[in-house]
Amino acid sequence: MVYDFKKEQKQFYKPGKKPKLIDIPKMTYIAVRGKGDPNQPDSEYKKAIQLLYGVAYTIKMSKKGTHKIKDYFDFVVPLLEGLWWQDGNVGIDYAHKEKFEFISMIRMPDFVTQDVLDWAIKEASEKKNGDFLRLN
Repeated sequence: MVYDFKKEQKQFYKPGKKPKLIDIPKMTYIAVRGKGDPNQPDSEYKKAIQLLYGVAYTIKMSKKGTHKIKDYFDFVVPLLEGLWWQDGNVGIDYAHKEKFEFISMIRMPDFVTQDVLDWAIKEASEKKNGDFLRLN
């Protein structure tokens, strides 16, 4: 059975009817930092998304290759999450999207260690002929 974080851990992904504080445990993510207007055709944001999904799916689909990941289980690649801000601003100045900074991230199962990430970055870089080293 494929593990789906959104279905199995609803308390973290489906908001209740009333706001409340919840404790979030430590979770594993892959992430990329960047800046600039996300709407530009060749934006850092668009490149970041390609990097994240490229590595996430390399890890997910490792089950079909020869590289075996310790404690691997099949999973649904979770939704993209992100943090956005503009240094020096309280709030957001939408007239100056070029000043946006972001961290985009995708949650990964706990079996994704630094070694697994290093392997996936190398594998994705070779297969997709890109620079995946910005991930952390």
